[in-house]
Amino acid sequence: MEFKDYYGILGVSEDASDADIKRAYRKLARKYHPDVSDHTDALAKFQEVGEAYEVLKDPEKRAAYEQIRAGGFDPETFGQTFGDREWQFRGGGYTGADAGTFSDFFNAIFGGASGDTFTGSSGDTFGGAGAGPGGRRTPFTARGQDLRYRLEITLEESFNGVEREISFALPQLIERRGFDVADEKRKTLRVKIPKGVCEGQEIRLRGQGAHGTQGGERGNLFLEIHIREHPHYVLDERDVMMNVPISPAEAALGADIEVPTLGGKVSVKVPAGTSSGVRLRLRGRGLPGEPPGDQFLIFKVVVPDALSPREKELYEALAHESSADVRGAFGG
Repeated sequence: MEFKDYYGILGVSEDASDADIKRAYRKLARKYHPDVSDHTDALAKFQEVGEAYEVLKDPEKRAAYEQIRAGGFDPETFGQTFGDREWQFRGGGYTGADAGTFSDFFNAIFGGASGDTFTGSSGDTFGGAGAGPGGRRTPFTARGQDLRYRLEITLEESFNGVEREISFALPQLIERRGFDVADEKRKTLRVKIPKGVCEGQEIRLRGQGAHGTQGGERGNLFLEIHIREHPHYVLDERDVMMNVPISPAEAALGADIEVPTLGGKVSVKVPAGTSSGVRLRLRGRGLPGEPPGDQFLIFKVVVPDALSPREKELYEALAHESSADVRGAFGG
């Protein structure tokens, strides 16, 4: 049985915080997700990353794993008999015969595969559920693996809500030569995305993950929402930012103009004397929610590239008549 370095798999240190572990998991899950990754072993990597996260995110599993990782067991007493085979922990790895007929490292530690108990030198015991007489295997149940799917939507779809069809790899166990091995198939779902979902938000679809073993409940499917960049809007959580060009005349004199919002066009008043960078807030015009976000208009004064003879004449007259000291802050 191969020892799994879950910290190494996620690329985090042994003293990593829960936030560090979650951040590392999300990065690697996106990298190796079978629906988007071009790695030849993407599914295996994705499952390995998910297994590491399953252990390290849980305080009890992490504590049990760290004792085993540290080699805190007496090799003379740490023998476990599975039928006619015996396993023993030795300084960070396992030794034994015919390892291919046994379940993986995770199931061996946490009782998912054998139900036998592992006792350390400190007297702590892990597992134990489902062990039969003499330590032999008995049927066990295990919850199915949680899966993740990266779903990209438009800002308009986030604002209005949308139904999308998704297809993803669904791991499953099939029996070959008397024991279970991993396999997969494609599954298609039609999912409903509610109004107002934000960048990075997770939506849980209960019971849509991998099948459990021996009647165990199915895992969940988590949709990770990502919102595409928009040509006009910039999203800040639920708030929406938009640059609005205005002419020099509109900036100086003020004007009533029409601007787009996610909910449709609205009329707004540009105050007289507006400079570039001035912001105007439209309350409740961002993404829906409790409370809803706002839309911020950021005005930008735009000077025409070319002037007609009459426009040039008027600008020259304005320059002659104007008393504005726009660079007064420089002094002199």
